[in-house]
Amino acid sequence: MKVLITGITGFVGSHLADYLLAKPEVEVYGIYRWRSDTKNVDRIKDKLKLWECDMKDASSVMRIISEVLPDKIFHLAAQSFVPTSWHAPAETLTTNIIGELNIFESVRRTGINPWIQIAGSSEEYGLVYENELPIKEANPLRPLSPYGVSKVGQDLLAYQYYMSYKLNVVRTRGFNHTGPRRGEVFVCSDFARQIARIEKGLQPPLMRVGNLEAERDFTDVRDMVKAYWMSLEKCRPGEVYNICSGRSYKIRKVLDMLLGISEKKIEVKMDEKKLRPSDVSVLLGDSSKFRKETGWEPEISFEKTLKDILNYWREKV
Repeated sequence: MKVLITGITGFVGSHLADYLLAKPEVEVYGIYRWRSDTKNVDRIKDKLKLWECDMKDASSVMRIISEVLPDKIFHLAAQSFVPTSWHAPAETLTTNIIGELNIFESVRRTGINPWIQIAGSSEEYGLVYENELPIKEANPLRPLSPYGVSKVGQDLLAYQYYMSYKLNVVRTRGFNHTGPRRGEVFVCSDFARQIARIEKGLQPPLMRVGNLEAERDFTDVRDMVKAYWMSLEKCRPGEVYNICSGRSYKIRKVLDMLLGISEKKIEVKMDEKKLRPSDVSVLLGDSSKFRKETGWEPEISFEKTLKDILNYWREKV
């Protein structure tokens, strides 16, 4: 079985590659941008077949799809950091939507019909009212960032290509997922990296933080990639599925949990530069549809996830 992962050098892509390499029947192919840091896959590079490719370049995508002829595609390549989308909205929309379009058109013109997972996001829901919690797939989409808009675009484009051309597309809306190797700009890694630096004496015992009142539904990335695999094994094409733990934490609680792992006394200070023009206050998902069809259950506790992230940064700094 030939499996193609776009964005393979990224956080989720590298964990998915780890997961798939344990399956002897799977050959893992990957796409990455020429300027991407490949450190996440350096230790497994000899087991992968990799291509440099800008997903916005239709001819490059077509060349790779026609050469690999994949049985499954996990489309993870994206501009995935919400705050960046405020500063680079056009790049976010173009990368995320046109990149996906190029996959669909390449598949269609090649005459193959692999199973394709589109990694959507809980940010598609955006503004959610209290009486709508936990969030089901039928909830209205009210995105509050250019990133959220780009993910809605990806989601609806996938639906359109399923309806128009019967592509075997499964749309997933993953809620927050984290774990070792998460980029330092994301909240759990940001906190853990600052704590690790303070422990090593690389910065004063002062942490700068953004909005601590937001609530997020966290899943360990290692559970998330299992869910992605199961989505193409057991889910129905054209359908959309939430993937989440079903439990939310205030970011303040996440910070307290990480601080509790460290023995250092650390002061916390609000940094206005870390605040967004508009923020989603609560993201709490209902993944009962996905669990019913796949039998998936998250196995890694949030406490273990946070310990693993902090230990990752302790080694890295």
